[in-house]
Amino acid sequence: MDKRNESSNTDLILLGLFPDMKHVNFLVCAILLIYTMALTSNSILILLIWVDSHLHTPMYFLLSQLALMDMTLISSIVPKMANDFFSGERNISRVACGTQIFFFLTVGIAECTLITLMSYDRYVAICNPLRYTLIMSQKVCLQMAAISWAGGALTSLAHTAYAMHFPICGSREIPHFLCEIMSMLKLACDDVSAYEKAVVVTSIVVLLIPLSLIMSSYALIFLAVLHMKSPEGRDKALATCFSHLTIVCLYYGPAMVVYMRPSSYHNPRLDQVLFVLDPILTPLLNPLIYSLRNKEVLGALRKVLT
Repeated sequence: MDKRNESSNTDLILLGLFPDMKHVNFLVCAILLIYTMALTSNSILILLIWVDSHLHTPMYFLLSQLALMDMTLISSIVPKMANDFFSGERNISRVACGTQIFFFLTVGIAECTLITLMSYDRYVAICNPLRYTLIMSQKVCLQMAAISWAGGALTSLAHTAYAMHFPICGSREIPHFLCEIMSMLKLACDDVSAYEKAVVVTSIVVLLIPLSLIMSSYALIFLAVLHMKSPEGRDKALATCFSHLTIVCLYYGPAMVVYMRPSSYHNPRLDQVLFVLDPILTPLLNPLIYSLRNKEVLGALRKVLT
């Protein structure tokens, strides 16, 4: 009995999804439906890219990695949130909390890196098509994927280890439905202002610098598209770029609002809304955005179904 009490005293408490909201069970059920649909659609997209030889190109390989990251990202959040809601248990150990932070940050940073590399792929394909196969070789694509995953894991490991070493005193309640680094820092006894600044600096490196590279790539792409003589080629290039730019907005918008605001401006309810939009809704929208506007993916799906 003493050990159980001691364990419960060291555990953290997740207050859950919008604790003051009425009929939150409908929202949880909707999120579970989104989760199921996201896993299904991303799995189908990965399968199509794997089985159809027409999709064995650098762009679709990178897209398959993005789908895999999306599945990992949403799976690091929704099952725990749903289990807490339906079981009524809110406790989470510090080890489990640190693990969730690590996986969430790893995939989040990896996706930002990968999306930047995907914009480079589109730049080479449109602005330097004759050398595309040489520049975007299979080896280069594998290196891009490895850099994204490894960069995310190493950066996440450093931040997770440092954030979790702060002692916690007083309230152990986290006003969130997941363990998230900025929410954890609010429970720390020590002065974390210097580390919060480090988080903002990391956010600039992870978000603003890649975003500026993406915008630079697309500025050059649009200049090249304007000089295209073929209307069909112009439309195809713009359709692909539009899909990628939509993904950029879905990822970078909420992430910048969450991690590039001073801690004094953080609002738990707004943060929860942003975390529902970004790591939960985006994994569902990604395969839909790329497949519904992509004749090659739709063609591969028809082949599998017939």
